[in-house]
Amino acid sequence: METNLKAIELKSLWRKYKEEDDARSRERLVLAYSPLVKYVAGRMSSGLPAHVEEADLISYGLLGLISAIERFDLEREIRFETFAITRIKGSIIDELRSLDWVPRSVRAKAREIERTNAGLENKLHRAPTDGEMAASLECTVEEFQESLVRISNSSVVALDELWTVSDSSGDQVSLLDTIQDPTAVDPAQEMDLTDMKDRLADAIARLPEREKLVVALYYYENLTLREIGEVLGVTESRVSQLHTKAVLRLKSRLQGDSLTESS
Repeated sequence: METNLKAIELKSLWRKYKEEDDARSRERLVLAYSPLVKYVAGRMSSGLPAHVEEADLISYGLLGLISAIERFDLEREIRFETFAITRIKGSIIDELRSLDWVPRSVRAKAREIERTNAGLENKLHRAPTDGEMAASLECTVEEFQESLVRISNSSVVALDELWTVSDSSGDQVSLLDTIQDPTAVDPAQEMDLTDMKDRLADAIARLPEREKLVVALYYYENLTLREIGEVLGVTESRVSQLHTKAVLRLKSRLQGDSLTESS
């Protein structure tokens, strides 16, 4: 992230705010890190309906940035930008959810596809094809793919939602947020985090190759859907379908694992 402040000035602002609770320093920190909000809002707006204004997402994200600044611990071995992006994204997601702008039919279809995918995987012991999914859903392949596009266009979260947990305050935090100071490691928590990472890695490894590649390029290489389409030689719409299918498969697998463990 680029700001007009040098690193030494930022450190001075952080110290003054945290040690003296200086309101002016807090305001300057918000201003210095505000490009993060525009970056996150820009990425999220590309997958939302046209009536969702990017300016609104920025205003929602600013609340997350302020929260991140207030909660950030300077002693933690983590960059503030990494910590803040999670909270900015979470703030935007929470606000969009409260508006409940996604049609019920789309939500219901997403849940139906998740259940169908899980059922076919248990039966076939592999990822089902589009044809098999369509047959089970009693629709054509084209209708199934159109459903994936609608779900993708109405989705405000993707893979990030798979690795969020609730802390004692009820906030939504990422796995990264739950990493304790090295001098005060909670063995039980470390075990839980490791288990979740392992299950997610295993679920990703079981994805069909093209979906696995889309996940890798989108979440690890930070390519846009259009750029991924150029790599794969397919349209952006097709990449969106592959991404949505991958996310729904991962959610159904992780939720299935949780149900198995609790039974």
